[in-house]
Amino acid sequence: MTSLPLSVLDLAVVAPGETVRDALDGCVALAQRAEELGYHRIWYAEHHNMPTIASSATSVLIAHVAARTDRIRLGAGGVMLPNHPPLVIAEQFGTLATLHPGRIDLGLGRAPGTDQQTLRALRRSPESADRFPQDVVELQGYLADRTQVPGVNATPGRGVDVPIYILGSSLFGAQLAAHLGLPFGFASHFAPAYLQQAVEVYRSHFQPSEQLAEPYVVAGVTVIAAGTQDDADAEFEKVRRMRAANFLGRGLGPLSEADIDRLVASPHMAGIDEMLTYAAVGTPDVVRDYLERFAVHAGADELMVVHQASSVANRMRSLGTLAEAWDLSPVNA
Repeated sequence: MTSLPLSVLDLAVVAPGETVRDALDGCVALAQRAEELGYHRIWYAEHHNMPTIASSATSVLIAHVAARTDRIRLGAGGVMLPNHPPLVIAEQFGTLATLHPGRIDLGLGRAPGTDQQTLRALRRSPESADRFPQDVVELQGYLADRTQVPGVNATPGRGVDVPIYILGSSLFGAQLAAHLGLPFGFASHFAPAYLQQAVEVYRSHFQPSEQLAEPYVVAGVTVIAAGTQDDADAEFEKVRRMRAANFLGRGLGPLSEADIDRLVASPHMAGIDEMLTYAAVGTPDVVRDYLERFAVHAGADELMVVHQASSVANRMRSLGTLAEAWDLSPVNA
C-alpha cells in the first residue's frame, strides 16, 4: 500500500507567534524538503480574508515556490474558479506551465473560499457558482487550444499541458468530474461527511476523456507524525485549539488561553472535531497504518496529506517522519 503516491496540501498557515513572511518562507522550506524526500506534489488552496492562511494569491505563491525547487509538481488545490474569469486563470497557469513545464497542476473548486462579506469585496455574485461547469469547460478550451469563445485565446496558455482536477466536498463535484472525465480530489481533510458516497458516484459515472482514461481519486487527510505518541497528541490538541480560535473566535478580538478553553468546551466544538474526523496522529508506525486503512476506506489512488502543526518547524518534522514511515525514495539518496 505504501506504493500509493503521497502528496502535500500546504495551507500556508500563519501560526501564533509567526508572521505572514514566516509562513511564506515556510512554504518554500517545506517544498524543498518534500522534493528531497520524494513526495509527489504540493498544492496550495485559495482562501481570502483569513489572517491565519497566506495562500490567497495562489498562482503567485506557486510561482515563488516553483522558482526555488527543481522537480516536484506544484499546483492549486484549488483555485476557486467562480472568483475569476476562466481566461485569467488560463493565462496565469499557462504562464506557470510555460516557465515550469511538466510541473504544474490546476485544481478547481466551486466554493468562494471565504465569507459572504469578502465574497462581495471580490465583486463576485452569489450566482457565480452556478456557472462553474460552463466555466470549467471554457477554461479547458483555452488550455487545449479549442477556445469556446471565438477569437479569444490565452497567451500564455494556449495548448499547454496543464492537468485539471475537480475538487469538492459533496456529490456535485464528483458528478462533474465524472462527466468531464477529470481526476477528482475530495476535501476529506475538513469536510469528511460525503467522502465514500462521492467517490462511489464518481467511479460509477466516470466517462473517459482525452486527459484521463480511468477514474483517479485524490483524498485529503490530516497528518501529525512525531517520534512519540504523547508528542503527536499534544500537537493535535494545539491544532484543535488553533482551529477553535480561528473559526469559533472570529470577530471576538484577541483571545486569552481561558477564552480558547471556553470555545473548546462549547457545543460548537463538535463541528471543529468533525472537520478532523480523518486524522493520522501518532508515531511513524501508527500514522502509516492509519493512512493505509484510510486509503482503502476512501478508495483513493493518491493521498493528499495536510501536515497540521502549530509551527513551520513542527510541520517539517511531521513531513520527514511520515516520509520515513511511508518509505518514500529520497531524490538525493
